[in-house]
Amino acid sequence: MGIETENQIIEKDMRDLALKLLTNHEVDVIIGYTKGTIPLSSSPIMITKPEEVDKLVWNNLCYVNLAKYLVPRIPQLVDPEKGNLKIGIVAKGCVGRALIHLAVENQIDLENIKMIGIPCNGIINRKKIEKEVGEKEILEVYASGDNIIVKGKNFEQKYAFDQYINELCKVCKVKTPPSIPDLMNSCMGECQEISSVEDSFSDLDEFEAKSSKEKWDYIKTTLETCTRCYACREACPMCYCNLCFVDQNKPVWFSKTTDLPDIIVFHLIRAMHLAGRCVACGACSSVCPMGIDLNLITRKLEKIVKERYNFTSGLNKEKLPPMMSFSMKDTEDFMLEED
Repeated sequence: MGIETENQIIEKDMRDLALKLLTNHEVDVIIGYTKGTIPLSSSPIMITKPEEVDKLVWNNLCYVNLAKYLVPRIPQLVDPEKGNLKIGIVAKGCVGRALIHLAVENQIDLENIKMIGIPCNGIINRKKIEKEVGEKEILEVYASGDNIIVKGKNFEQKYAFDQYINELCKVCKVKTPPSIPDLMNSCMGECQEISSVEDSFSDLDEFEAKSSKEKWDYIKTTLETCTRCYACREACPMCYCNLCFVDQNKPVWFSKTTDLPDIIVFHLIRAMHLAGRCVACGACSSVCPMGIDLNLITRKLEKIVKERYNFTSGLNKEKLPPMMSFSMKDTEDFMLEED
């Protein structure tokens, strides 16, 4: 079965579930994806009527983590008379994980949310495609068989789908939303019972083989093109603080310049805030206008948290992440240097 056929099946099942939820008044609004206004993109959409379900799409360009729209709660999801609306949300694996983790942090109430579970088959790496195409204008992108077809004026190029999806998608172990035992009706469609994830983190082998100096040089080279636009922060479902440390002026943690030291401090502090919280959706890298792959840093932290605490975010509504719990018997191994 080719990617195009898979997408058609996913899209039909998703629309059928959305129609059922709206028709039976089980939800007031559904958050999903619709066709983007430019190639290589999709757009979030909120629908409230059964006749609008045909606007929902699935096309491997749905890189936004829709959980972002629940924290903080936006005005469209609150009714002046009814209060908070009942929400249906199209959920691939990382969206489901984000919702569960936000519930752990007491940011959302899962009893008010219905997940429309879909089996994600990978998100196209937009920046990689754009780099391959160069300065030529892309007018159309679609999946055909096991390939991505990119068209523009006087050109058409074909790329192998499995080679041009996000690196995180290649190693993802949670393609559909985790089910929640005490909220069996919270997830419709394709959901999975999963309590832990076995991951070799082999994608980090090349980085791990470097010396400390080589690792640091690699990080500096990776981040040096950052313009401090904060798109990564705005796309992340776990960046929901009313006042980010970047914007504080008492105390001032670091300057707001685009000098490399300030860039590095921003990214490393933000990454540490995501330790044990990142759900590996890759939205941060997908929205970066400079094409910076931030996933290496968060993936490394994911590995550390897994090895030291045997914890994977967004799988269990009851289990607190390491940074939210402590014991007087903790060994404090985290204070040890790696090298």
